[in-house]
Amino acid sequence: MKIVMITGSAHRSGTTAALARQFLRGAEEAGHQVYRFDAAYRNVHPCIACEKCRDSGVCVFQDDMRELTLRLLEADAVIFASPIYYYAVSAQLKTVIDRFYASGAALHGRKKTALLLAMADADTAAAEGALTSFREMAKYLEWTMAGTVAAVDCANAAALEGTDYPRQAYDLGKNL
Repeated sequence: MKIVMITGSAHRSGTTAALARQFLRGAEEAGHQVYRFDAAYRNVHPCIACEKCRDSGVCVFQDDMRELTLRLLEADAVIFASPIYYYAVSAQLKTVIDRFYASGAALHGRKKTALLLAMADADTAAAEGALTSFREMAKYLEWTMAGTVAAVDCANAAALEGTDYPRQAYDLGKNL
């Protein structure tokens, strides 16, 4: 299976990165091919709703999204990993998701998807906006939900150690 993982954290050693690494390890051990796109370190311009992509089929911005789009079109699964920042996924991840618009119908159907979240809050209430948005996006794109890992009370990587969340991320990757 070809998997695209899109991460939205600027912290290479943070909780989101740790969850992403565990998912990747499980997926690769299961024989899946994983392409990782770290949005915080890539050049992705926000969508400006110019609608040029509707006329030409191509986004007006010549940035790293072009490379990602090619991978998305051939992917069997798309995995998202993000910290919760102010009740939502990070701006870096949201910028990438907004640019899905240019691909239109080509992204619809026949893909699996999963979400990995990390947050300092003690329960998932702070992530409800992100979870609802993710579920609705998956429904709109006709993607099959494969799972969610929501690591609560994990403000940093040290807080993640000793929890079950890394194993949950690993198992999700392994069993995708």
